[in-house]
Amino acid sequence: MQIGEAVRLSRIVKRGKILLLAYDQGMEHGPSDFNEKNTNPEYVLDIAKKGRYTGVVLQKGVAKHYFENYAGDVPLVLKLNGRTNLVPKDDIYSSPVASVKDAVNFGADAIGYTIYIGSPQEARMFSDFAQIEKEARDFGIPTILWAYPRGKHVQNEKSPEVISYAARTALELGANIVKVNYTGSVESFRHVVQAAQKTLVISAGGSKQTDAEFIEKAREVMKAGAAGFAVGRNVWQNEEPMKITEELRKAVFGKVE
Repeated sequence: MQIGEAVRLSRIVKRGKILLLAYDQGMEHGPSDFNEKNTNPEYVLDIAKKGRYTGVVLQKGVAKHYFENYAGDVPLVLKLNGRTNLVPKDDIYSSPVASVKDAVNFGADAIGYTIYIGSPQEARMFSDFAQIEKEARDFGIPTILWAYPRGKHVQNEKSPEVISYAARTALELGANIVKVNYTGSVESFRHVVQAAQKTLVISAGGSKQTDAEFIEKAREVMKAGAAGFAVGRNVWQNEEPMKITEELRKAVFGKVE
């Protein structure tokens, strides 16, 4: 690992743990996820700053218009590809919408990229990511791979076996960190972490849950040996985002500093 890559990675990974606040849902899910408060990126960026998240995940446009005032307060993970929720999932593809050079210009400490394992477009996404991962290494920027089994060739995208396959694929493709869906149990998620080896595993926060369900899920993920979480709706849709953040920090880091 290059020095620059290691330095940037150390800003995202604290004491071996990761807690990202994801806010790329505007493109992926549409405005149905938002209310009058959280439709404003500054509201979410304030949560990321005050909650001491180890990174905030943004698409290019939000970073361009809003991140400048938060640079230095929270590390930026720039998402380099995306799609809308209007595209059928059978033949799913997420196209590049930003570049590694964009990430450098915005001062990002890592890049995020989604691939859909098992999609008919898998080879195309592998090729896209191979080029981006090479450029990222040249610039010393770590890569975080969103690895989701999805498409007409995937019968059950939440099965532990296929999620373990996705995690292993991220290792094979050279990602520093892989984000996958939780498999539902500590034992099965341990297999996911084992499959990824030196690629750090973080769990997606998932759809909106009760606070108790969400924190219990966080505890289980950490007990399985994962590095942490990339959470979104369960925090910035919460009526008390700082309170749930405090509980989440306890689950991930073991204590609130």
